[in-house]
Amino acid sequence: MASDQTSSAKTAAIISRPQRAEVAQIVPGLVKWLGDHSYQVIVDEETAKYVPGLHLVPRAQMSAQPLKLVIVLGGDGTLLAAARATAAIDVPLLGVNLGSLGFLTEVTLSSMYPMLEAVVSGKASVEDRCLMQCDLLRNDKVLATYTVFNDAVVNKTPLARLNNYELYIDNHFVSSFRADGMIIATPSGSTAYSLSAGGPVLVPTVNAFVITPVAPHSFSHRPLVVPDSVEIELLLRSSNELAYLSVDGQPGFDLHDGDRVRCRKSEHSVRLFRTGIDFFQVLRSKLKWGERQLGQ
Repeated sequence: MASDQTSSAKTAAIISRPQRAEVAQIVPGLVKWLGDHSYQVIVDEETAKYVPGLHLVPRAQMSAQPLKLVIVLGGDGTLLAAARATAAIDVPLLGVNLGSLGFLTEVTLSSMYPMLEAVVSGKASVEDRCLMQCDLLRNDKVLATYTVFNDAVVNKTPLARLNNYELYIDNHFVSSFRADGMIIATPSGSTAYSLSAGGPVLVPTVNAFVITPVAPHSFSHRPLVVPDSVEIELLLRSSNELAYLSVDGQPGFDLHDGDRVRCRKSEHSVRLFRTGIDFFQVLRSKLKWGERQLGQ
């Protein structure tokens, strides 16, 4: 780890959240700090607005660069985008939160430079988070392949009624679901949409996925936790209705009757620099655990 961060030829990327005024004040000093520590710096389109003259690389092309470090300025959504863009090269990401404490971007602006000092000295801890690979199949043809950090969601369209889904694990039939939608989430994604739909919180480093039905038309259907070694398949059975596939909250694909969404653990992972904040401390802060309820 230390040798990677102190090699003579090293490149750092800065990826920023759109339309955040703080970025204009942060980036010039950050670029200077990186240059003083022997980093060549590349930036995405959003960051380039504030530092003319730097090498601009679109996010979609970041994985073609010999990156040693990616600094993400924004929130969890920006970090998700950065993780998908760089997943193929397994480069560590330092997420700097510009708003409230995030589940993924736990580094505050005030602690950014101390964390960077720990990175270059090889003392920063790194946590691996698993990714999913999800394929969309129609008539046994793969129409699209997605790298997923948080979750893959198959949901009804605004005008549609309940959809029917068949769930398979390693080609074994599990059950049929009549529901608004189905969520397949990684441990990192267990605190996103799945949690809102009644799913469990998974510790980010467990080797599991969670499958959560959205508003199922049956009290017996509950979230299901499975090993991340299995292959999960959702089959849409809704001849008169439409559904929509969304990955990490991003625009996806319209689904038709007979379409299948197949998910399994990706060969790549996301490496996140961590400050050492306890995960349960983050949960207490974000979910307000332990606080007195109104009227008590």
